[in-house]
Amino acid sequence: MRSSTRRHDALVMLCGITSAFLVVSGIQVLSGRIDGVASMVFVLAVFLISMYTDGYLWGLAASLLCVLAVNFAFRSPYFAFNFTLPENLFSALVMLVVSIMTSTLTTRIKLQEQLRMESETEKMRANLLRAVSHDLRTPLTSIYGACSTVIENYDSLAKEQKLKLLGEVCSDAQWLNRMVENLLSVTRFDTGTVSVQKTPTVLEELIDTVLVRFQKHYPDVNVTVDLPDSFVVIPMDSMLISQVLMNLLENAVLHAEGMTRLTLRVFTLGDHAIFEVSDNGCGIPKERLKGLFTRMLPADDTASPGKHGMGIGLAVCAAIVKAHGGEIKAESRPGEGTTIRFWLETESTDESTDLEENI
Repeated sequence: MRSSTRRHDALVMLCGITSAFLVVSGIQVLSGRIDGVASMVFVLAVFLISMYTDGYLWGLAASLLCVLAVNFAFRSPYFAFNFTLPENLFSALVMLVVSIMTSTLTTRIKLQEQLRMESETEKMRANLLRAVSHDLRTPLTSIYGACSTVIENYDSLAKEQKLKLLGEVCSDAQWLNRMVENLLSVTRFDTGTVSVQKTPTVLEELIDTVLVRFQKHYPDVNVTVDLPDSFVVIPMDSMLISQVLMNLLENAVLHAEGMTRLTLRVFTLGDHAIFEVSDNGCGIPKERLKGLFTRMLPADDTASPGKHGMGIGLAVCAAIVKAHGGEIKAESRPGEGTTIRFWLETESTDESTDLEENI
């Protein structure tokens, strides 16, 4: 990282000084005179170099080199150094002051930005902790309550009651397992430690797998499916895209209050496959739409009692879709429902802008 930064700073200084030299040379060729112009151009070069490099070293080095360039090439006697003239000494002093002042200001600005980013990071960590604790508390409480009831009343409970309570324990345990998978997915994609391995996947097989998993957890929820009539094969990591679709469907079930219709639609447009999950529930407030796919989005504290929050589910979706080279967006109107749409490229294409206009 430091080596890359040094190369960047050296390149900035080289480009700045070279550009200033060429500009002054061009002015000299065109007008034949450069009285006072050379110093101003090189002062500007020192200012820009000091602004776009780290620390003081590059600005000071640039001011020294610019003084030598002006004195040698653009001041009498030409192509010889002469530091006895007052204007040469004054130019050197001005460039030195400019580089020190600019470097000081940029260093302070960068330090303030670093402190701001650290503050934002701490805030996001706190939000993540709040989201996770909110999401884990309810299923853990349910598991503890069901187990305690079975243990304390084992002999008095009917077999059907025991099976029902144990079934609730299994359901909550499965949800906790999915929650941990979501957390791991966010962490891995956020650190860039996972590369997506795409394999050709038949669309119908993918959707069938997702629906089977979904119906096991939500047997009472009917999903309307709309797929293309044609045979569609999409390069993807099928397990990860299945997780995206599961998260979107679960999010609708858990948060779309008043929902009576849940639709999973997939269609093709050009060289893209577009996936849509839509509901006719309560919708999402406009102020929450902008941060819907933010990594540290807090859990929804307004969720109905007994429902688990899915505070990081959409962040997982965004991370996975982005890792596939796609995009994900949400449209919602309070009281009318929500549509979350993402698209994947079926092959290399540059038509993403046209795609957005056509959907």
